[in-house]
Amino acid sequence: MSKLFNYTAGGLTLAAVTNYFWSSSSASATTTGSTDSNAPGSTAIAPSSRPNLPTVSPVNPQEFFKYGFPGPVHDLQTHQEFISCYDRSTRNPYYVIEHINASSIKSPDGGVDRKKSIFKEDEAIPAKFRATLRDYFRSGYDRGHQAPAADAKFNQQAMNETFYLTNISPQQGEGFNREYWAYLEQFCRDLTKKYRDVRIVTGPLYLPKRDPDGKYRVHYEVIGNPPNIAVPTHFYKLVVCEDGSNDLRVAAFVLPNAVIDNKTPLKSFEVPVESLERSSGLNFLQNVNEKNKKSLCKEVTCEITVREYNDAKQKLLPGK
Repeated sequence: MSKLFNYTAGGLTLAAVTNYFWSSSSASATTTGSTDSNAPGSTAIAPSSRPNLPTVSPVNPQEFFKYGFPGPVHDLQTHQEFISCYDRSTRNPYYVIEHINASSIKSPDGGVDRKKSIFKEDEAIPAKFRATLRDYFRSGYDRGHQAPAADAKFNQQAMNETFYLTNISPQQGEGFNREYWAYLEQFCRDLTKKYRDVRIVTGPLYLPKRDPDGKYRVHYEVIGNPPNIAVPTHFYKLVVCEDGSNDLRVAAFVLPNAVIDNKTPLKSFEVPVESLERSSGLNFLQNVNEKNKKSLCKEVTCEITVREYNDAKQKLLPGK
């Protein structure tokens, strides 16, 4: 994936990523753990697997939990068209999972319209961890859907839910959210013409780039008042297509959060699923036999279709 390393946008090299992230490794490691009943949501290594531990400890660190469990807490929310998992520290989703098909992306009576939807704060999130509308005001970034509104045309409520800020990340507007990224979203919808079910995982990444001193560091902007919403350096989409057989057609893409020339091949942003797992910290498709994972881009042409008419419409919709 050397093409990804050299991609430059806006005069900055935004995808200078180490081989650790993007090289495919033949080695696989399996870790097992047990859930600590005193620390909900955490995973601990079973004490029996830790060598040289005394059988009796003079201290009890778990007793801290009597004051309350500090976290992290992952806000997992189920909506009609998508599931979101929210990161309270970055005020972005960890990931958003969608299921689309030929029926879900069409309005049954033509009455479902994004003009009827409005961006809204998610009151299910505690106020001190919540992204707010004012955080995006004059930020210079679009409110970028992770599950796009156009994927939820089967009823107005489903579309309205895509406007919760727990489904939103700061995205470069012109040249990305309103163009190349939107074309990638349309590519996913077009897959429903061939496949019965299309499942999509979308989310932000915060990837390192090489500084002039030769060291790799993670740099990202923070917006809001006070500044608390992280601006991702990249975004990913994992696309999984089903046709009724045991085989899955799979492709993963990682794009810089920057202006992208529409002539850039979509394939240049394709990465191995294992590489996406390393950089996101997420585990994908671990219950699927390797022989049943087929390359989507070997079965269909993975490319965007530029729609100039849609470009004009998008420019009338700042803050998509």
